[in-house]
Amino acid sequence: MKKIKIAFFAEILIEDFDGASRTMFQIIKRIPDEQFEFLFICGKGPEKISGFDCIAVPTVTLPVNHHYTMALPYLAEEKLNRKLAGFGPDIIHIATPSLLGSFALKYARENHLPVLTIYHTHFISYLDYYLSKTPFLINFAKSKMISTQRNFYNYCDIIYVPSESIAFEMQHMGIEQHRIKIWKRGIDTTLFSPHKRNVGSLRLLTKNNRINILFASRLVWEKNLETLIRIYDYCESKNLDFNFIIAGSGTAMKACRQRMKNAFFTGSLSHEKLSELYASADIFLFTSVTETYGNVVLEAMASGLPCVIADGGGSQDFINQGINGFKCQPENEADYVEKIQTLIRNNALREMISDNGRRYSLGFDWNKLTNIYFDELHNLAGILHA
Repeated sequence: MKKIKIAFFAEILIEDFDGASRTMFQIIKRIPDEQFEFLFICGKGPEKISGFDCIAVPTVTLPVNHHYTMALPYLAEEKLNRKLAGFGPDIIHIATPSLLGSFALKYARENHLPVLTIYHTHFISYLDYYLSKTPFLINFAKSKMISTQRNFYNYCDIIYVPSESIAFEMQHMGIEQHRIKIWKRGIDTTLFSPHKRNVGSLRLLTKNNRINILFASRLVWEKNLETLIRIYDYCESKNLDFNFIIAGSGTAMKACRQRMKNAFFTGSLSHEKLSELYASADIFLFTSVTETYGNVVLEAMASGLPCVIADGGGSQDFINQGINGFKCQPENEADYVEKIQTLIRNNALREMISDNGRRYSLGFDWNKLTNIYFDELHNLAGILHA
């Protein structure tokens, strides 16, 4: 049987770099290589991925976030065109509507190839944070981004989105409904499990027996960290006996340390260490409204950790209010604290929400999701060769 050839374009192909990378590598690690051949093209990545070639193109560091780079494919256009011509792809996979994504889309259109893309990052929600010092530009920038994304995605054949909320927003932006398919993200419910509970390890960190409230995320301002800090300040002002444990690192970490002086900062953690932290804490707090999906919320639920999160972004779709967690007004610190106290005061409710969250998380299986993806590739190749 002739193998189906996929040219896979992504800005960064480093496993565990971020949520998007982890999703892509869940697919990559399950490629049935007797059926498919992949060529990876990226800004940052190794020379080989799962035995397939990976071509790196020049990059530039993003001014708004030095942690990320943007690929500049037109500086390597001749090399890329030569490599693609030799490979002869049947399908184009695009991770991001960036310059690299636009190069890939242009190549696909010129060569009449089907395009599949996965919507990893809800970029438009970041503009409120990146342009907070120039608020008069926000609406203009949003309208420009909506126009750009509408033009990009309406030339893709399949757009995988992780949640109903994001699908609705994309349709509202003018992206054609028939292109959009819900494709959720999976979770390792063996790694993230209540069985990882180890309260002793938390006591080594905090040196006390207080209630432990965990926040886990990259520490960047677009994660609504100002609200997190206000929640901390509110609890301090009310002399509430809580430990705030902040897992993760990022450009805002120094400022968060300065403004949350009694909080415990762990820095970046391995998945194994993080799974223990989830299972050992008392409440998971998550204030971000910019999530396309929100893996950390699902990881916390799988760990049996009751969640109190913002009612916004893709994460909100996980929570059935008062049944498997609580959603709060995104910038209302008192609302979060009220929900936290409700859980702390009511053991039966906390146990019910913990059990329901764990049961809910068991419905997310990476093997099923990646099988859907590979079946989609077969369908697209069938259309191409029909």
